[in-house]
Amino acid sequence: MAKITYVEHDGTEHVVEVPTGLTVMEGARDNGIPGIEADCGGACACSTCHVYVHPDWIDKLPEREAMEEDMLDFAYEPDETRSRLTCQLKVSDALDGLVVQMPEKQI
Repeated sequence: MAKITYVEHDGTEHVVEVPTGLTVMEGARDNGIPGIEADCGGACACSTCHVYVHPDWIDKLPEREAMEEDMLDFAYEPDETRSRLTCQLKVSDALDGLVVQMPEKQI
């Protein structure tokens, strides 16, 4: 399990434990976290699970693959450095303490 902090656009924080093997998106969905819509269900076919990763975590995450890069082009106000799709972030012990912030809206 990894403890992940999801921060809504208004600053409201939700700290949840997400089982290893799920994605950060599934952790949000399964815990009713507002701000991550996940319309495609995790297939990396939309950008409605877009978040901004806390600066302390940018270098600790695996690099974006081409498909994620392409989908981020459709995200609301993507940040070249901090934007990630939570469906592409697999939870492991290494993500314990991860902090992500939702954009003002998804698409």
